[in-house]
Amino acid sequence: MSVPALSSPCIKVCAIDGETGWCLGCGRTLQEVAAWVKLGPDGRQAVDAALPERMDTLKALGKLGPQT
Repeated sequence: MSVPALSSPCIKVCAIDGETGWCLGCGRTLQEVAAWVKLGPDGRQAVDAALPERMDTLKALGKLGPQT
């Protein structure tokens, strides 16, 4: 019996923005990245729900390059 893989928003662009504390690749905080496995499905879903708004904020602040 295999264990299902944990889904992660990581895109292997790991750089934390000093102003917001969010990763420029996925939008998570360092604490969220470190706790990802321990958060459980509900915790990961809650973090995932916040990421689109965080990434939009980072883009509006000019922290991200042009995206298609």
